[in-house]
Amino acid sequence: MLKFFSKKAKENNCYIAYSAAFQVADGTFRNCTQLIDREGEVAGIYNKNHLVIEETTENGILCGKNADLIETDFGTVACAICFDLNFDELRLKYFAKKPDLILFSSMYHGGLMQSYWAYSCSAHFVGAIHNLPSAIISPTGEVLAETTNYFNHVTKTVNLDCKVVHLDYNWEKISASKEKYGRGFIMQDPGLLGAVLLSSEIEDITIDEIIEEFEIEILDDYMERALKHHYNF
Repeated sequence: MLKFFSKKAKENNCYIAYSAAFQVADGTFRNCTQLIDREGEVAGIYNKNHLVIEETTENGILCGKNADLIETDFGTVACAICFDLNFDELRLKYFAKKPDLILFSSMYHGGLMQSYWAYSCSAHFVGAIHNLPSAIISPTGEVLAETTNYFNHVTKTVNLDCKVVHLDYNWEKISASKEKYGRGFIMQDPGLLGAVLLSSEIEDITIDEIIEEFEIEILDDYMERALKHHYNF
């Protein structure tokens, strides 16, 4: 199967995330996602950290210990598999590392946890769920595209050059950015959250450069500042 998907990735100049039980060098097994690159090579492997108990007791699969990001030509990728989505321990590792994209392969849907992970990690989230809706979710928790009862696949173009910011202290700065850059500067507001997603569609200017230019405070920095205030008073 790995050879098959490697061939398909190379033929289609794309990345493919392939999840399966995998035997490692010492003869033991892991439940893993292998990310195959455009040349058909394995760019990185994630071993499921949080196994359902029977995966070990009945199937002999061992828990993964690491949660490293996989480097690609479009950004950094984090992976989670099924039961993983229930555990803050793994989510907080990714929260600290800030991946561009989270890939989720699963028999279990996770419901609100999908959007929560996307928002918490400020990352786009792509799920592939067996016999249940699979979705592409924005870093503010919005479903951008989703499979249906008629189609078990979905495509969507997303812009990974983006940042989540809170509206507090940023209203005027966002307005000034829009005034200067027009259609090239995008703000997506999910409503009710108080946070919005900013992205740049300008070829030679990144969202980080716009944020620096207008001194826009990103969400994580704002929350950290608010916590410091809390503990000081």
